Amino acid sequence: MTDGQAADDRSMRVSLWGTRGSIASAGPDTVAYGGNTSCVEVEGRDGTIVILDAGTGIRRVGDTYKEPRRIDILLTHLHMDHIQGLGFFAPFFEKDFEVHVWGPPSTTEGLRARLSRYLSPPLFPVRLRDVAARLELHDVPREPFEVGGLEIDGDVVIHPGQTVGYRISDGAATVAYLPDHEPALGANGMPTDPAWTSGHDLAAGADLLIHDAQYTADEYEERVGWGHSRISDAVGLAQMAGAKRLVTFHHDPAHDDHELDRMVEDARAMATDGLEILPGREGAVFRA
Repeated sequence: MTDGQAADDRSMRVSLWGTRGSIASAGPDTVAYGGNTSCVEVEGRDGTIVILDAGTGIRRVGDTYKEPRRIDILLTHLHMDHIQGLGFFAPFFEKDFEVHVWGPPSTTEGLRARLSRYLSPPLFPVRLRDVAARLELHDVPREPFEVGGLEIDGDVVIHPGQTVGYRISDGAATVAYLPDHEPALGANGMPTDPAWTSGHDLAAGADLLIHDAQYTADEYEERVGWGHSRISDAVGLAQMAGAKRLVTFHHDPAHDDHELDRMVEDARAMATDGLEILPGREGAVFRA
């Protein structure tokens, strides 16, 4: 539990297993925020589990599942830092597990073909077709869909390549997840019209918004179009959308713990209208 959030077994539990972006960066300077790449576990009030992205953090979460069950993995996109952990996800290799992998649709290749580029020699010794689990692959549909007691909405967001963000609701609370996102691309600062702002509808009114906050303002000026946000844009989108809490995420591999602390403090100084800024640290658990 973090930031004084009281435990409530009737609420969604959101656990951060990997918060780093681009490449894993474990070391003495990243202990507080963690070095594993994107992976977030959401558990609904009814016990439904969905995992958001399969970065290197998914290895550890996979080791926590001791009894056979259904697990759904929602991929935002197929860049390596978001799928690299799939081959190390223990339930993939257990025949009694049922694993569903959801990913952005493509007009040229199915999800299986695209994932098999990584999960096959020479990049990986085990082919996707040889995993032991009951594996089903799905394109994220255009309309909301249900997994257990969770309603999930996936929508296209601005990032190189086909990329979706997710909105997850249990009917009482909502979590939005946009780990790789550049809402200010092509604008002079953040857009002011919600109708023309990427990610706005996914984040609207969210109890917890987990959002790309990779760059400082100076860093972003040299990386426009790379698909990531300066931290001020994460704050701007959260406030425009009326989110209650913002969790900083997809930390740059070059940023150590001290730099990330400074960025969080800068974000808190920018925030208005009661927006709460929470540092996205590996191991943090939130209730929504």
